Amino acid sequence: MMANEEEGVPAEKQQSPLSSPSSGPEVSEQAAGGAEGTGEQKTDPGAARSQLSGLSADSCLQHFKMRKFFVLRPGTLNQAIKDVEALVNKEEDGSVHGIWLMAEVDHWNNEKERLVLITDNTLLIFKYDFVLLCCEQIQKIQLNYIDRICHGSFSFPKRSLLKRDGEGVRIFWDRLREPSFTSKWNPFANDFPFSTFTYHPVRNINDTFAALCDIQTFSEKLRDAAQKAHTRKPIPGKANGVLVLQQPIYIEAYVGAMAFLGNQNKLGYCMARGNLGF
Repeated sequence: MMANEEEGVPAEKQQSPLSSPSSGPEVSEQAAGGAEGTGEQKTDPGAARSQLSGLSADSCLQHFKMRKFFVLRPGTLNQAIKDVEALVNKEEDGSVHGIWLMAEVDHWNNEKERLVLITDNTLLIFKYDFVLLCCEQIQKIQLNYIDRICHGSFSFPKRSLLKRDGEGVRIFWDRLREPSFTSKWNPFANDFPFSTFTYHPVRNINDTFAALCDIQTFSEKLRDAAQKAHTRKPIPGKANGVLVLQQPIYIEAYVGAMAFLGNQNKLGYCMARGNLGF
C-alpha cells in the first residue's frame, strides 16, 4: 500500500543545534603558590589526569560518532523541515500539527531515517536525503483509516537470531488485511498495512533533538489527531475510533544478516562515511 498505489485505495498515497559534550569532571584543585599556612593539600596529578583522560576519550568518541549524522550539520534540519512542510497540500492535508525525526523499522528489522508529519487529515512519512537536501519519497496515510496504535518493546520469534533494544510505536490502518506470505519473505516489500517507528540515534544530543525524536509524544498527538479525523470523516461500514495498546511490537524475522550489518553500520541514515556520503 506504499509505492505506486492503485486507484481506489485512499488510505495512503505514494509520491515521488548541536551542543558540544562536556569535557569531563573538573580536576581537583591543586594547592596554588602561596597557599595559606602549612596545611597545604596535595592531590595525585597522575590519577586525576588518568580519570579525566578516560572520561574525555569516551565522550569525544561518542561526540565524533554523532557528528557523522548529516542531520546534525548546522542548518540541515531547518532546511529539511522547510522542504517537507512545503510539500504539504493545505487543501487536502490541512494544517501541520507537528514534525518528528524518527527511525522506521521494516518487517526485516532494517532501520531507515524518516521525517514524520501529522496534519489535520493525514500522516506523512518522508524519506529525506540530508546530504542532497531533497525529499526522495512521500507516504501518505489518511488519519481516519488508522485504527490501532501500539506502543511497547520489540519482540521476535523464539528461534530468531535477531534482537532489538528500546521501544517503538506501530501504526495500523487496515485491520482486515494481513500481509501475504511472499511479502513477509520479500525484504523489499512495501505493501504492509502498518508502519513501525523507534527512536533516532541522535535523540540524546540535546533537548531540541530529544523533543523532536520523542515517540511517546508522537503517539499521543497521532491518537488525538486520528480521533478527530474519525469524527469529521467517518468511514461507512467500518468501526470508527482508534484503539491504543501497550504491548510488544512483534517483528516476524528470523535470520537477518543484511539487517544486522545495515543497522550496525547505520546504512539507513545519511552519514559521512570516510570520503563518501551515503
